[in-house]
Amino acid sequence: MKNRTKWFIRLAAAIVSVTTIYLLAPWQAGLHYLMPLPATVDEQVKDAIAKGFDGIIVYSQKGGKDAEFYASGWHNRDEKIPAYPEAFFKIASIGKLYNAAAVTKLVAQGSLSLEKTLAQYLPSLSGRIEYANRITLAMLVKHRSGIPNYTDHKDFSWSESSIGSDASLELVLDTPADFEPGSDYGYSNTNYLLLTRILSNTLGYEHHQFIKNEILSPLALEHTFFSVDDVDMTQLMSGYYVGYEDDFKTLKQGYVATAEDVGIFLRALNDGSLFTEKEQQIYTSIYKYEHTGWVLGYYSIARYHKDIDTVVIQFVNTVGGNTLTHADVIYSRIVKILRENHAET
Repeated sequence: MKNRTKWFIRLAAAIVSVTTIYLLAPWQAGLHYLMPLPATVDEQVKDAIAKGFDGIIVYSQKGGKDAEFYASGWHNRDEKIPAYPEAFFKIASIGKLYNAAAVTKLVAQGSLSLEKTLAQYLPSLSGRIEYANRITLAMLVKHRSGIPNYTDHKDFSWSESSIGSDASLELVLDTPADFEPGSDYGYSNTNYLLLTRILSNTLGYEHHQFIKNEILSPLALEHTFFSVDDVDMTQLMSGYYVGYEDDFKTLKQGYVATAEDVGIFLRALNDGSLFTEKEQQIYTSIYKYEHTGWVLGYYSIARYHKDIDTVVIQFVNTVGGNTLTHADVIYSRIVKILRENHAET
């Protein structure tokens, strides 16, 4: 009966996945999803280049086993440098996991309160952000503040802007809220822009240093950085947009890391080794344990799959067109291969 239940759950999941792909995605992605799986992850990664990606990196780490690394395509298309697993990559919104973890640790220490309001933490924004006196720290972390997303503003340009700048915040000041605080969910990069300012103000120093001290250093993550300014640019994978020749890697748009560093962090986030018991309870109440990330030229997926005790990180350096859908399909196929291999052991 137990095996029958597991089989039914897997069948239902497959039906939902296929239905979603056919209804919401291009038909080519639907066909790709249904194609027979290759025998290995390496074959699937190499096949990804045929789907329109310039380069791809995949990291897989199961239980107590050594991690496995895969790469295909170009690290730098113009210079014909092949993709390699140790390359630096812009991880975009995956960085929110690190920020949420930092908030968690400061809440546990008593330095921050989830119930205090935006107006209390950043008084200068009272009257400039609607409902600032009702938006709590918890609402910012959970994307339940109602504050508009600055990257959705008509005057925001991914090709010209730095993420988290004063100019980004100015786009949403003195504008109506999307909804009343706590009444709905609305993903907004503005929430995390404000969180980083609250973190730095509370600490009395740059919040990146706290993340380095409390998260990166204990996990020995030496290849995680807070800006492209901090890295050897030759090691940063180039980023492309379909139909354009430009390489977008010089844009300052968030955190940079290797797939291995993201994988180690995600494992620690999920297995509890990053937190004390108190911190774990706090984090579980405010944020999720996986994330995707998108900035111009870069799309990343970071997830832990509990059923096979495996962390899978995927980086692709081409966006635009139908690339996100194809990237999601490739990721799902990689996980299916890993599940089949797990079932055989």
